[in-house]
Amino acid sequence: MNIHRPGPDATDAADALTLLRDWAATATGEEIAALGPDAEALLRGPRNGGPLSRDYPRDFRADEAYRATLPDLQNGPASLIQGARRQIQHVGISNFRLPIRFHTRDDGDLVLETSVTGTVSLDADRKGINMSRIMRSFYRHADRTFSFEVIEAALADYRADLDSFDARIQMRFSFPARVESLRSGLTGFQYYDIALELVDQGGKRQKNLHLDYVYSSTCPCSLELAEHARDRRGQLATPHSQRSVARLSMQILPGDCLWFEDAIDMARRAVPTETQVMVKREDEQAFAELNAANPIFVEDAARLFAHELEQDPRVGDFRVVASHQESLHSHDAVSVLTEGSGFAAHSLDPRLFASLFHTG
Repeated sequence: MNIHRPGPDATDAADALTLLRDWAATATGEEIAALGPDAEALLRGPRNGGPLSRDYPRDFRADEAYRATLPDLQNGPASLIQGARRQIQHVGISNFRLPIRFHTRDDGDLVLETSVTGTVSLDADRKGINMSRIMRSFYRHADRTFSFEVIEAALADYRADLDSFDARIQMRFSFPARVESLRSGLTGFQYYDIALELVDQGGKRQKNLHLDYVYSSTCPCSLELAEHARDRRGQLATPHSQRSVARLSMQILPGDCLWFEDAIDMARRAVPTETQVMVKREDEQAFAELNAANPIFVEDAARLFAHELEQDPRVGDFRVVASHQESLHSHDAVSVLTEGSGFAAHSLDPRLFASLFHTG
């Protein structure tokens, strides 16, 4: 014989909901989240069952007791993880901007708008991180003159806050330097895209400096062909040249300071045909002569930059990425040269060379 028992009625449901809410009043956010999204939705609804208020509560203040009741899904239990339960090598924020003071080689200070990228590793059994902690830890040091030592302090803060094994900070900014014209004596500001990076991986720290250097490259083959046309046929011809960009990435070793201006000087010694700021007719003629005296293929550029970097005792591992944005072809000529394991990579970022396109 089958005995049919009556199902729960509205009174049973109301009693169960009251019991659930009474339990939730003393439960932790993790315990509530562990019940699943349906139960969470019930518990986060209005306590009195009435309509939600549309008025912003300007006088409401969140005290410590109230903050303790706020859900924190980023730090929820492993049961909330979606997808593969795998370690994430980098998770954090990108393009968080704030004004930062920087030292210059002549003992001056500059306040520059700086874009910060901060990431940490995340263990396979952790749901997520509180991204705002990265920004808060950075702001704790934002009123100090920045150097790698201060970046290290910020990194140590948020690595401890987020209980992570690996972490990194990168700060990008546009660094102004006054540059003199070739012959007229005029001066103007050249802006250099620079990034400082601190990597803390496996307990080892590496300080890196990245510099984008913009120059003109005259094709040696085109130069010889133009001269051949002049000599053999009396035909006026001009070699092709183009705006080119090199990204010099260098590990900074302990010891003497490697100033931003020092890195710029190294790039300029390697390839002196830097694009110009202030130009009169005599400067334009001088620039044409300078290019003719320094014709380079993209392979030459990579090796010339590498030669300067390997001569400096303050530089450890390095990478040179060069892009000659051709005026003859509809494609670019590119090269990558690395020294040491610090920047070595078996795979290239598909957008690596596109990121070297200089828009002014």
